[in-house]
Amino acid sequence: MDWNNVVWDSAVWLLKAYVMTAVVFVVVIVLLARFTKWGRQFWRFAAAYFNPRRSPKPLVILAVLLLFTVFAVRMNVLFSYWSNDFYDSIQNLDETAFWHFLRVFAFLAAIHVVRALIEFLIGQTLDIDWRVWLTHHLTDDWLDSRAYYRDRFLDDAIDNPDQRIQADITNFVTTARVLSMGAVTAVLSIVSFTGILWDLSGPMTIFGTEIPRAMIFLVFVYVLVTTLVAFWIGKPLIRLNFLNEKLNANFRYALIRVREYGESIAFYRGENVERRTLAGRFAHVIRNMWHIVFRTLKFNGWNLSVNQTAVIFPFLIQGPRLFSGQVSLGDVMQTSTAFSQVHDSLSFFRESYDDFASFRATLIRLTGLANDNMHSAALPILKTGKSGNELDVDKLDVRTPSGATLIEGLDLTVGPGQSLLVKGPSGSGKTTLLRTLADLWPYADGTVSRPSGDAIFLSQRPYLPLGSLRTALAYPSEPTAADGTLREALSKVSLGNLGDRLDETADWTRILSPGEQQRLAFARVLTARPAVIFLDEATSAIDEGLEHTLYTLLRSELPDSIVVSVGHRSTLDQFHSLGVELEGEGRWTETSLVG
Repeated sequence: MDWNNVVWDSAVWLLKAYVMTAVVFVVVIVLLARFTKWGRQFWRFAAAYFNPRRSPKPLVILAVLLLFTVFAVRMNVLFSYWSNDFYDSIQNLDETAFWHFLRVFAFLAAIHVVRALIEFLIGQTLDIDWRVWLTHHLTDDWLDSRAYYRDRFLDDAIDNPDQRIQADITNFVTTARVLSMGAVTAVLSIVSFTGILWDLSGPMTIFGTEIPRAMIFLVFVYVLVTTLVAFWIGKPLIRLNFLNEKLNANFRYALIRVREYGESIAFYRGENVERRTLAGRFAHVIRNMWHIVFRTLKFNGWNLSVNQTAVIFPFLIQGPRLFSGQVSLGDVMQTSTAFSQVHDSLSFFRESYDDFASFRATLIRLTGLANDNMHSAALPILKTGKSGNELDVDKLDVRTPSGATLIEGLDLTVGPGQSLLVKGPSGSGKTTLLRTLADLWPYADGTVSRPSGDAIFLSQRPYLPLGSLRTALAYPSEPTAADGTLREALSKVSLGNLGDRLDETADWTRILSPGEQQRLAFARVLTARPAVIFLDEATSAIDEGLEHTLYTLLRSELPDSIVVSVGHRSTLDQFHSLGVELEGEGRWTETSLVG
């Protein structure tokens, strides 16, 4: 190594190596995406992100990261030549050269530290930027396709989409970067250090046969055989890692349910049942963990044994040549370094198999999420139109997922200011009818037209988003109403005590009783003033006196709005002008009410 021209020589080497590496990198990605299943799965989540027409930023970050990865290999090459010259100075008792190469080491070490820190920053930048984009992308798909709700109608719906969005995306982007840059480092190191090892390697006699450049052949054959064995040992880790993610998510979901339904469990004194459920799910987690532990023991035990055995090979071959004067101490040490680099690089694919197994499991889970979103969006849907100022239902057929008829040929028209009450025995399809009118139920045919204004659906269990009370009152719109308007609405529904807590951020579902939540939903209607109001048992947690007050309030405050209610109470009849009685097996009867 000519240390006087090391900067220029390294710059030329870096340019050539970078161009070749970039070309090979792109070609390998294209081939994997075309000819392997997991490559196609990977490209499904990478293609749009790295598309320069969307943004050139990801490709720029990747290009710079690849440059510093190549630079790292060059630094390792320089360190190997430095070790040769440094140990030669020790063998020759050359004090001047000794101190000179210590200064060279300080120079190389400083560059190496700066390079490593910059590479870390660039790598983290790529991880964060990719994670942000992919999280937004998959979350948007999940919401836009309404898969968060409609996947219940799929035969093969996925489990725990929340974990796939939160945890699997993080694992995907980080592991993709680590494995890809590790593979680049490994291949480039093999090429770089094989040349060094070729120059330093001597012959070796095995069973009377002299093998020239024995070091090269030895390391390649050794690593090839041990890698094949490692792949065989580690293959079950793909399935075990997939199960690990699934079982942990199931256990976490059971814990969340205990917290979500804590009051009901406490009233029932159901701690023992919940304890058995949690213990059972946790036992599955631990059982799978032990399977992973024992499989990893075999995998790591094999890899550690292989790596420790490989340490002595360079000295076994170069030792006799050192004592015979054919090579110097520096040559032996550089041989050891080069052999170690080639061995470790060739072993990268063997030792990274457990990481790749985890990556495959992550890809499977993300692919399942994307497919679930796609299949949910492809489910049939009854499109509702907006025309005129009437709610018009024409020849509406509603079925169960199994194909049984719930409602057949429903025809009705509800004009402005009118109200419709839907009644019927349990299971006759009352709530399903509202879901159909809200274009949520996929098993329906016919035509539904609603007024051009907004529609609001109040369920038996109102949804209150995380955030301030102001946000809960405005949901799903932005909170733009004046404080006075909100306080007045709260007062009208007998929640005036909350008027001074509009900007208080809390989990209001846990603070407010079911009845208070239903009253808050009515306050939401008063502020939104929609053209159509759908109420599904929306006063079930409220006494009849307050129910009377709330329905009277709707009719007086929103006289032109259309109200459609689902309920069992006979007290609701007086607030509705029309009625539909669902009788089961598709039959229905329309009646006039006193409202």
